[in-house]
Amino acid sequence: MKLEVGNKLKTVFAKTKLGFKKHSAEILIAGGVTGVVVSAVLACVATTKVGKHVNDAKEKIKVIHKKKESDSENYTKKELGRELTCVYLKTGAKIIGLYAPAIILGGLSLTSIIASNNILKKRAAALAAAYATVDKSFNDYRNRVIERFGSEVDKELRYDIHKDKVTETVTDENGKDKKVKKDVLKTGYDGVSDFARIFDGKNPNFMLDDDYNTFFLSQIQRYMNDKLIVQGYLYLNEVYRELGFEETKAGQVVGWIYDKENNKRGDNYVDFRATKLCTKDEGEEVEYGYLLDFNVDGDILTYAHKE
Repeated sequence: MKLEVGNKLKTVFAKTKLGFKKHSAEILIAGGVTGVVVSAVLACVATTKVGKHVNDAKEKIKVIHKKKESDSENYTKKELGRELTCVYLKTGAKIIGLYAPAIILGGLSLTSIIASNNILKKRAAALAAAYATVDKSFNDYRNRVIERFGSEVDKELRYDIHKDKVTETVTDENGKDKKVKKDVLKTGYDGVSDFARIFDGKNPNFMLDDDYNTFFLSQIQRYMNDKLIVQGYLYLNEVYRELGFEETKAGQVVGWIYDKENNKRGDNYVDFRATKLCTKDEGEEVEYGYLLDFNVDGDILTYAHKE
């Protein structure tokens, strides 16, 4: 029974320790901010008490000077200086004592904030390293697939692209509508697990006009390439924004680097790698969209840091 209770206590202690470690950065930053506020309040309170000590010191200085004037022969300058120094030191010590709690608490608060920042930096570095490992492993796997089966098979497997038949109403040369069956490409990709996106009727910039959509995508791609060359870097979120997609957390760090000499991870250009797909097939109503498989370089913040 005692052993069981002891094991439960150890488990609770271990979980509590893990929880504290998990939220240590938040705890430190919250404590630091609270400490800064409290130290400011303590400093204000101390300031209200400074006047009393200053006035007391002024009164003592007046008494010393009067003593000098009344007994100038026996009261030497050395004694005057010694007593004035004593008043100044005691007054200074009292004022420092008033502000000491605020100074100490403020110092501890700043230390807490700096420690929180160091923890977050270490965690970010660890996540970046983990991402780099996973990204390299995945890219190595994709390269092996491409080498053996080709890039088209790689894309089909990655985004679940498959052929299907649809019935579509078309207008013939005589102006008559007729139903035809045709082979189209479809995808099971939901657009949330990768950097790729589906450009279709859900996007505000999409129109039911293939020529317009093709022109729109090509112009945005050209603009993004120009921006990449001018800036020297480009975030994926910048591309999402121009195309009309919602920005993501990953898009804040993932993107492209333009460096002809040193960039060995990327292509030094932006490519949407658009693939036309059937994105809607409801009865005779068929709609086409595009799978945009962006050729991102990866985490460009880590790349810039290494440079």
